[in-house]
Amino acid sequence: MTHETETEAVTAANTAFYEAMERGDLETVSALWISDADGPPYSGISCVHPGWPMLFGRGQVLRSYAVIMANTEYIQFFLTDVRVSLAGDVAVVTCTENILSGGPAEDEGELGPLVGQLVVATNVFRRTADGWKLWSHHASPVLTEDEDETPSEGGS
Repeated sequence: MTHETETEAVTAANTAFYEAMERGDLETVSALWISDADGPPYSGISCVHPGWPMLFGRGQVLRSYAVIMANTEYIQFFLTDVRVSLAGDVAVVTCTENILSGGPAEDEGELGPLVGQLVVATNVFRRTADGWKLWSHHASPVLTEDEDETPSEGGS
């Protein structure tokens, strides 16, 4: 495959991951992560969600997605600044996740207030016999300053 074709395949895998999250499709999310069936050297799966400790191993990582999906009524990702870097059988995707999400409201059957969040993410993929699979995901919130606040001069 050409470099351009490989980049497109990685981009498609990355997009499939976020689309599965939006649908709450744990089966597809699971299929997109490297598994023991992919054979060695696919150990060391890791994941960091914003505000969470580092998670290791397929079991911990997939449980975390099950918890997120069970507690998120609505989520939508608008990806910006997507960059793909390839090095042999490894691909690194960096992006900004512009997230819109909401949980259930107190009244049953209604969606609670929607909340926006800005997160930067790094997704590491490995090439397997079944295509590109997630090996590591690391997401960190972007902290923004209040526009009304100005930094103090001279320190504290």
